[in-house]
Amino acid sequence: MTETRALLVEIGVEELPPKSLQTLAAAFADGVGRGLREQDLAHGERTWFATPRRLAVMVAGLALAQPDKQVEKRGPALAAAYDENGEPTAAATGFARSCGTSVAELETIETDRGRWLAHRFLAPGKPAAELLPSLVDRALAELPIPKRMRWGAGEVEFVRPAHWAVLLLGEDLVKGRILGLETGRETRGHRFYHPGPIALAEAGAYLETLREQGRVIADFGERKALVRESVAAAAQAAGGEAHMEEELLDEATGLVEWPAAVAGSFDEEFLQLPDEVLTAVMQRHQKSFPVLGEQGLRPQFVAVANIASSDPEAVRRGNERVIRPRLGDAAFFWQRDLKRSLASLAPQLKRVVFREELGSLADKTERMASLGVYIAQQLGLDAQLVERAARLAKCDLLTDLVGEFPELQGIMGRHYALAAAEPEEVARALDEQHQPRRAGAALPQTGTGRVLSLADKLDTLLGIFAIGAAPTGDKDPFSLRRAALGCLRILIECQLPLDLEACLLHAARAFPATVKARAAAPAAFDFMMERLRRYYLDNGARADVFEAVSACRPVSPHDFNLRMAAVGGFLRLPEAASLAIANKRISNMLKQADCEAGATPDEGLFEGETERELHRQLQAAAVEDHLAAADYTAALSVLAGLRQSVDAFFDEVMVMCDDPARRGNRLALLSRLRQLFLTTADVSRLQV
Repeated sequence: MTETRALLVEIGVEELPPKSLQTLAAAFADGVGRGLREQDLAHGERTWFATPRRLAVMVAGLALAQPDKQVEKRGPALAAAYDENGEPTAAATGFARSCGTSVAELETIETDRGRWLAHRFLAPGKPAAELLPSLVDRALAELPIPKRMRWGAGEVEFVRPAHWAVLLLGEDLVKGRILGLETGRETRGHRFYHPGPIALAEAGAYLETLREQGRVIADFGERKALVRESVAAAAQAAGGEAHMEEELLDEATGLVEWPAAVAGSFDEEFLQLPDEVLTAVMQRHQKSFPVLGEQGLRPQFVAVANIASSDPEAVRRGNERVIRPRLGDAAFFWQRDLKRSLASLAPQLKRVVFREELGSLADKTERMASLGVYIAQQLGLDAQLVERAARLAKCDLLTDLVGEFPELQGIMGRHYALAAAEPEEVARALDEQHQPRRAGAALPQTGTGRVLSLADKLDTLLGIFAIGAAPTGDKDPFSLRRAALGCLRILIECQLPLDLEACLLHAARAFPATVKARAAAPAAFDFMMERLRRYYLDNGARADVFEAVSACRPVSPHDFNLRMAAVGGFLRLPEAASLAIANKRISNMLKQADCEAGATPDEGLFEGETERELHRQLQAAAVEDHLAAADYTAALSVLAGLRQSVDAFFDEVMVMCDDPARRGNRLALLSRLRQLFLTTADVSRLQV
């Protein structure tokens, strides 16, 4: 039985970016695991740990060596291995010498290409300790780091300067170099509590040793739970409830190694600011958690320190001293912005470049207004409200507060519009144009907001495609995938019956002739359809159902969604399998016969009752009313009733008979059947 031990890898660095900490740690663990598999080193569970100053991976039950392998080394062909006297040639003796054996001990093997000399031997596996340093170095080199840095006089690059490397296999130190550092068994504790080295007796003692001696909680999940618990307790002690977003919890956890929550307060006069402004200052700029009361935000916050100070009051005063001027700046900007209406800022949009090839924000505003009015008319909404919202949509980008807090764009537009007595729906639309703000986030709730969001995203998507900057691989600098998914979610989940292809073509009209927008519209549409596929697969839909609907190329995502639901329901019917197979058979027949679609069957050419019965049922299959109402479930239910007649037809009728007239007539009958199904989906693509 192969001996195993626990493996510990730890890389000590200067403070890592907190928002990337989990991604880097998980990728590091994946890279180590991938390297172990490639080296055929058996192992158990992998666990990653991460703090601001370290990335670590623990691997349970790592084999101490690769398994021995049976190796076959092929030499020269037998004809070239011996001369005419049967004596070994130089080729044979040279091969034997390279294998460390004699010609007499070589074997003869026979393949489809002839007979050869060969040497078979058992190659012992390499020790894990010999393979680990380079394996870990490679895993670090493959981490998703956008920009690497160098330090000192060395050539090594990493996300931050590295200061120590631990590599233990059980109790044993694995010697080597990682990121240019000699490996050791000494980690480091908390920067303030225990900055010096701490010797690790063995890999399994890592977490306990760091906690007891170094005052470091290396387990990210445990540390996050402690942050959540301590923040909640501090807020409750202050008389309120902490508002905790997962993103900020992760970031706060990534900033500390020994968390300690401290509550602070600010002047009540700042509560006159919009809640979103206060929240932005506390969350995004001070990494603190707002405190809520029964009436909303309280003039308090909870910060997470990296040390349990002996003087918590000093920590509290320090945080209050930092947050007060930030809130003062926000209040100053808010008051100054209120002195100008959004509409008064519109002329300045001409001086702000959206994209050099696509003009200014004023140009984008005009395009959004044109497309927005078109979409509103298609949906029967108030086009005047949409046009007004479009012309104000980008004005808040010119305000002082959004300039200081870019994440508030749209949100502040809503506040400034209400302050200027704009219609409430227009004001809400200025905020909703940015929705959904992230995957799975809330969608616009007003009709004007939905239209404005669509107009903004479709204009950007088409424009970027038109200038040849479409996403490639994993590169998407303009977030077009997110924009496309946002549009699709709005159209589907808000049930907007819009022709997406027509919207893109209408949007193309507003671009100048130098921008080949109309030519780019098909590519932009196909891109959105590919995102639609991802949308359904991520939500558990079957790929074959998507292909069945996609084959009919619906141009409305809402209509597409109705078809997806109908086909999903059709698959649950007992008739589904038989009719899907029949459609596949019909499709193949029509392709082979090159039959013209739409041909009308001639009743006079029917030979038997089976043909006539199927024809009568096809004529009686009243699916048109269901299709007109987009009730695809009812249409497929009607067609499911044809199963017995279809089965009987294939059982009793020779379609590809010798008589060309009757053969063509039967194919026309089957073509009619197939066309009825294709009004909803190509069920021949279903895997049943």
